[in-house]
Amino acid sequence: MLSTLVLALCSFLLSYLLTPLIRDLALRRGWVDKPDSYRKLHPTAVPRIGGVPILLAFGGSFAILLLIGMQGSLSVQLPLPLFGKLLPVVLVVFLTGMADDLVGLKPWQKLLGLTVAAVMACLSGLQIQGLAFHEFGPILGVPLTVVWLVGCANAFNLIDGVDGLASGVGLLATFTALVAGLLHGDAGLVMATAPLAGALLGFLRFNFNPASIFLGDCGSLLVGFLLGCFGIIWSQKSATLLGITAPMMALSVPLLDTALSIVRRFLRRQPIFSADHGHIHHRLLARGLTPRRVVFMMYAATGLAACFSLLQSTARNGAQGIVIALFCAAVWMGIQYLGYQEFSVAARLVRQGSFSHMIQSHICLAGCEQTLRMAATPDDCWRALVGAGREFGFSHVALRMTGKRYQLQLDHTASRHWSLHVPLSDLDYVQLTHRCDLPPAPMAVTALVDVLHRTLSAKAAEFCTSAPSDVQTSMGSERSFQDVRAVSNG
Repeated sequence: MLSTLVLALCSFLLSYLLTPLIRDLALRRGWVDKPDSYRKLHPTAVPRIGGVPILLAFGGSFAILLLIGMQGSLSVQLPLPLFGKLLPVVLVVFLTGMADDLVGLKPWQKLLGLTVAAVMACLSGLQIQGLAFHEFGPILGVPLTVVWLVGCANAFNLIDGVDGLASGVGLLATFTALVAGLLHGDAGLVMATAPLAGALLGFLRFNFNPASIFLGDCGSLLVGFLLGCFGIIWSQKSATLLGITAPMMALSVPLLDTALSIVRRFLRRQPIFSADHGHIHHRLLARGLTPRRVVFMMYAATGLAACFSLLQSTARNGAQGIVIALFCAAVWMGIQYLGYQEFSVAARLVRQGSFSHMIQSHICLAGCEQTLRMAATPDDCWRALVGAGREFGFSHVALRMTGKRYQLQLDHTASRHWSLHVPLSDLDYVQLTHRCDLPPAPMAVTALVDVLHRTLSAKAAEFCTSAPSDVQTSMGSERSFQDVRAVSNG
């Protein structure tokens, strides 16, 4: 216990003393984050290499403990071989973040560096070993461990958008892991988390709003990766059957923000690694909260998640399900409070059955396109077009191709309708008519028009080359897809 206090105190003092020195050095060397009036709204340039004093404080505290003659206590409580193997892993993560802070890296380059570090951690013996009494071998354990460590590192990188947010959440999560280590009697976990807690506490003094130094990627990636490692150690000693569940709850705020970002960008069809203003802290700022209130609110959410994680970590089998259910309910209420339009629209589509209709439409489109490509004559194209018209609810279908005209009234009850005219060439076209009181899905209609224009234009040109010369001369040049026009009829 004494060695734990020494580690925490030394790390705090080192961080508190080194942070302003590193800050001033970064200002002199120009290693700063400049405002851009878009995402970076701080008024002046701020140093962005806060991971340096945290790493020095974290490692320096162990060096001090050895120098003052507590090696015996340390060797009994701390798994030195494992920590020695993890040292190069931590350096890879730190250097990846440092390179991004100083010269800038592409997303795939950062991901590659973190993946290499995660694989090195697996080779050092740090792996997710199992779940609910099911032991994982390396084939499953290594990929899960890599995904977990890379996910934790990126999660803290993503929430580092408000002064003091990532460092404060990291401090609370680290303290939660420390308490879990004390409850489980895991001295190694306690000794590992104590210096990180001290380093973050000392750094937070300069990182809280208004911040005079930022964590930077070298700090956020480092803290997230270390907490991912601590989570694996915690899960190996946890009393719960679900193992990694308790650490996931402790890190739920950054992990949830990352998961929401991925789903939101997927629903919006945006690149996963693109930047936006949809993170949790952005949503809270948009509600009119000050940056300090946003940070305190997210601290409170992290504290609540910490309570759930400790309950889950110590709960017996019968109570685990209740804890998970309450935690999921709290998460759902939090997401509802944030008011993401993407999820409300998606939920409404699910309730209305629109997703199943969209899937059915895509299946019909794929079948229609395949049938049209296989058509050997204009009559085959016409039969495929009639089938598509029935599937998409059109009341009238017409086609002109290679001098032949086809038309069919599919619904005789329509009194008002609208029409789409799809030109295939100067003379050939497709015309589709739909009832006004039964509007189809706009995306389905757009996709259908695209399929018809591409396939039938190609078929018209193909049939034209094999047609008699008098028909061939009546065929003009193919018009562009922009010539498709909608005509309203009464």
